[in-house]
Amino acid sequence: MRLPLIFLAPLLLSGCFIETSTYVIDLNTDHAITLKVEKDNFWTKEATLRVVMSRLPECQRQYELGSVWLADLQVELFGNGNNVYTLRADDQAWQIDTTTCSELKAPDADAVTGLPLGIFTLDSDNKLSFEKPEAARE
Repeated sequence: MRLPLIFLAPLLLSGCFIETSTYVIDLNTDHAITLKVEKDNFWTKEATLRVVMSRLPECQRQYELGSVWLADLQVELFGNGNNVYTLRADDQAWQIDTTTCSELKAPDADAVTGLPLGIFTLDSDNKLSFEKPEAARE
C-alpha cells in the first residue's frame, strides 16, 4: 500500500518553487538586494516574500516580508538615498537599510517615494527576474 503513495509525492511537490532575483548595487563591495519568492504548496495562490540584503563583509541578513498573491506579481524597487530602499507590491510596502542590514518602518504603499530602480516580476513559468526601467538601460 505504501508504494503507490511514494509515486504521488512528486505530484504534491510539482507546484512548489523557490525563485530568486538580484539587484546589484555595487559589484566592488558585494552590495546587493535579492528578492526571494517561496511557494510551499501547489494548491495555494500565495507565496512568501523575503528580502536578502548583503553588503559584504559588513553584513548580510534576510527578512520575511510577508505573503503576496502570485497572479501578476510585480515588486517595485525604489532608491531613497543613503542605502535606504523601498519595495512595493500591490498595497504593501517595505523599507530596508543596507548600511545596517535592517528593516525600517514601512511607508504607506500609496505614499512611496524615491528613484524607481526597477521591477522584480514573476512570469508564467514562475521565473523571477529583475528589469531596470527603460531610462536606466540606455
